[in-house]
Amino acid sequence: MNDPALDAATESGITAETSSGSETLRERALTALVVARERTTLLTGCVEEPDLTAQHSPLMSPLVWDLAHIGNQEEQWLLRAVAGQEAIRPEIDSLYDAFEHPRAERPKLPLLSPTEARGYAADVRARVLDVLERAALHGTRLTEAAFAFGMVAQHEQQHDETMLVTHQLRTGPPALTAPDPEPVPLFTGPSEVLVPGGPFTMGTSDEPWALDNERPAHWREVAPFFIDTTPVTNAAYQAFIEDGGYTNPRWWTAQGWAHIRRHDIDAPLFWRRDGRQWLRRRFGVTEVVPPDEPVLHVCWYEADAYARWAGRRLPTEAEWEKAARYDPAGDRSMRYPWGDADPGPEHANLGQRHLRPAPAGSYTAGESPLGVRQLIGDVWEWTASDFLPYPGFRAFPYKEYSEVFFGSEHKVLRGGSFAVDAVACRGTFRNWDYPIRRQIFSGFRTARSEDV
Repeated sequence: MNDPALDAATESGITAETSSGSETLRERALTALVVARERTTLLTGCVEEPDLTAQHSPLMSPLVWDLAHIGNQEEQWLLRAVAGQEAIRPEIDSLYDAFEHPRAERPKLPLLSPTEARGYAADVRARVLDVLERAALHGTRLTEAAFAFGMVAQHEQQHDETMLVTHQLRTGPPALTAPDPEPVPLFTGPSEVLVPGGPFTMGTSDEPWALDNERPAHWREVAPFFIDTTPVTNAAYQAFIEDGGYTNPRWWTAQGWAHIRRHDIDAPLFWRRDGRQWLRRRFGVTEVVPPDEPVLHVCWYEADAYARWAGRRLPTEAEWEKAARYDPAGDRSMRYPWGDADPGPEHANLGQRHLRPAPAGSYTAGESPLGVRQLIGDVWEWTASDFLPYPGFRAFPYKEYSEVFFGSEHKVLRGGSFAVDAVACRGTFRNWDYPIRRQIFSGFRTARSEDV
């Protein structure tokens, strides 16, 4: 193994390489921006104005806030910071500052109307495309390898995922449609895979658009452990429910037990019992819970309790990343479980191509060298780890992206979900949330130490 600290091509750890030799940086940035805007347009164009301005849950912003916020962040970073242009509408900056106004308060603000928000975002985008045509994609940390353009595309896709959560929370008839994933035979392979112990390279110093909390690459040592071959399924989770999992405090942390008692939680969010079967609401459709899909909309406390009930535990973040990236044949860490190539539809369920997880055992082309499946896409996977900085972390380009969230209040999720676009999902990508969160597209898999 080489020392990852010596692999960085520049002080910032950003190289000018593209993920595909056939694409230029400019083309890659343009594609990422266009794909993100097409998705934003779909998510905000499929409902009428009352649904855009309403707050469908105090946990979420009105859709129209997300739309204007996307445009405002794009203006601030690409027109002002990169191109040095004057502000278009400086008076709205504070309205769309996520740290200044909590989500529950945003409907009371003098927000742009849907028509104004669309016009503003379109104006910003037209100017950005002009900037992209002539920008020098080197010279500063923001412009090197088109980082700022990639950051903005990722930001928009992250808000698209947030808006998809809002669509799941809204009531009324379905507003979105998508084909289901391809059916696959019931998975009958091994239930777990042994991941060898020893050091591996965690994080990255040379992924061009990696965000600050993914950096820098560093050695991490893990003991040998077993990890589930696939995420935990609805059928497996129903066994936990039927065995009294929600009524037995022995499986829960003290905080978790208090939380589910206080909020009368007895199943994943959006589930309800109908006689002997479980039903769920999914984007306006009520359906029987499919047994072979990964369980969805569970909080960290629920994932942790299930793992204890099963005689296992949640994997640490380092264990998850080693399972997802380590190639024992080459003794190296890859970008993705399948190698270094960007995700294709054969590898993972990403990008809102479907509105549900694929059945457990899907995407054999996306399997890791160790035989672990669906580590990327389908469901965000809770880990046992708190969200903390890596050794040598440096906030960039602003501390509010990661640094202000570090600590024991947030748990790390890895791997993305069907709602995540490939530009915002890789083997090093880190997500985080409070352990009570269930509206997000979260599931999990379990692990155990080799000697257990």
